Amino acid sequence: MSQDIIADTLNQIRNANNSGKKVIKVNRYSKFLINVLEIMRAKKYIESYEFDKEKKSLEIKIGQVNDCMAIKPRLNVKNESIEVYLKRFLPARNFGIMLLSTDKGLLTHEEAMEKNIGGALVAYCY
Repeated sequence: MSQDIIADTLNQIRNANNSGKKVIKVNRYSKFLINVLEIMRAKKYIESYEFDKEKKSLEIKIGQVNDCMAIKPRLNVKNESIEVYLKRFLPARNFGIMLLSTDKGLLTHEEAMEKNIGGALVAYCY
């Protein structure tokens, strides 16, 4: 286990998906991770997530995900250079999402380009 909760959780999701599991339990979580999972749920990469207050854990049901990974180091990008990183991390145009942490909150690359703002690359999923 590393100190990066986002990377650990996305690795667990990817490994569980590769082994055929549909549910994982995460013992460490943060508000930032919840924001990442909320966007992934909206895009159907995970079906749902639930809190277990007694065990202080998070149960995630995996949806239609091929791959998801944290981007390390967290690269700061301007709006004009988002397209370069899309080509690097996503397999095809209009396939998958890249998450950016901006001063307007956590956004997908599409929302960031639409709002004409840059930020720090956090993760990608397709």
